[in-house]
Amino acid sequence: MPSVVVVGTQWGDEGKGKYVDLLSGRVHVVVRYGGGHNAGHTVVVDGQTFILHIVPSGILHPGVTSVIGNGCVVDPDAFMTEVQMLRGLEIEVGANLFVSDRAHLILPYHRLQEEREEDKLGNRRIGTTCRGIGPAYEDKIGRRGLRVGDLRHPDFLKEKLDYIVREKAEQLGIASDAPKLLAECEELLKRFTAEALTHISDTSLLVHESILAGKNVLFEGAQATLLDIDHGTYPFVTSSNPVAGGACTGAGVSPKAIDHILGITKAYITRVGEGPLPTEMLGELGETIREKGAEFGASTGRPRRCGWFDSVVVRYANRINGLDALAITKLDVLDSLDEIQVCTHYDYHGERIQEFPGELSILEECKPVYRTLPGWETPTAGLERVADLPKNARAYLEALEELCGAPVEMVSTGPERHSTIEDMGTSGKSVLDSWFGEPKKNPAA
Repeated sequence: MPSVVVVGTQWGDEGKGKYVDLLSGRVHVVVRYGGGHNAGHTVVVDGQTFILHIVPSGILHPGVTSVIGNGCVVDPDAFMTEVQMLRGLEIEVGANLFVSDRAHLILPYHRLQEEREEDKLGNRRIGTTCRGIGPAYEDKIGRRGLRVGDLRHPDFLKEKLDYIVREKAEQLGIASDAPKLLAECEELLKRFTAEALTHISDTSLLVHESILAGKNVLFEGAQATLLDIDHGTYPFVTSSNPVAGGACTGAGVSPKAIDHILGITKAYITRVGEGPLPTEMLGELGETIREKGAEFGASTGRPRRCGWFDSVVVRYANRINGLDALAITKLDVLDSLDEIQVCTHYDYHGERIQEFPGELSILEECKPVYRTLPGWETPTAGLERVADLPKNARAYLEALEELCGAPVEMVSTGPERHSTIEDMGTSGKSVLDSWFGEPKKNPAA
């Protein structure tokens, strides 16, 4: 039985949530392996929109086990709010949700730290969500963080929390407010403990045993390759490893456990926050794509910057992740355009750049070189068969496949589950059928 990683190939917001939801109907376990509640996965089911920030998208499928892995950082308030929201929508959240005992906690002082750092940076700010993600990972790497498993040991937790809060308050210049901050953290953790204790588990062991038992496992990435702390456009990145390799460390499984890697790629490109975006569309066209694509952050509502498809970025993502297949999203957003640009390479002071540069100073001065392709000017929204795609739309997808070096196997033509073409490959067979076999009525049972 296969294990599949779903990974973003650009700067995030590619539509991973929809594909995780689509694949969740074929698996037994869905594992979120990194990031915090700064990432939002939007899933539309029968006209109802679900926005999930930390709970894996598999929670929407009865019988599927959802796992928050050790590579994640968990904000107690965000977790409890999301669980309450799901229960209010009559989604089961109980013995089907597990949180790693090794996942680190985001606490109120982390948000204070991040807000202060962003203010200090001024024009050099990273453009974070100020939700405490980065500082929580800093504490993890600095070996001073609190972990979810610490909730099982209240005396140890109290002693360590008291020390950490006093240190943080002093660093923030609010030493006199330390007692108030400590009381806030203690009250929060008391409520969180009551909710979370039954969900805490050695999730690495749980996933390992699931794989040994022959169950299908899906590893759900947050953010994307170009936001990876090591491989992204540093310092305008997240604080974790969203790349496919991060699934191994973030879930606690062997690289040998991964069978397939699916890259999710928008038919154009977007990014939120600061940092270079070589193919950025400025002016009216960028606004038009933003409005048609509803390009506003699921977690923050921030408008996303939009650009033409950048094959240099996705080729790089293919190399870093080892993609077995690409799934293209939001093709229908381009339906009205008479011409479409695709970046084939960069020009850097007269030098042809084929590979994505690691130095920000070089990337900032790279100019995109485009190939112009004819648009199709025909609606594709809601199409479910490759035969129904306009000729020019198929040619566009073939060009992306050629430039990125990975096969385009699926195409999304709308937010609903059914608005997906799954038989794009030359075999005429769905790549999901090839990986998982023919779908069963209740695969998770």
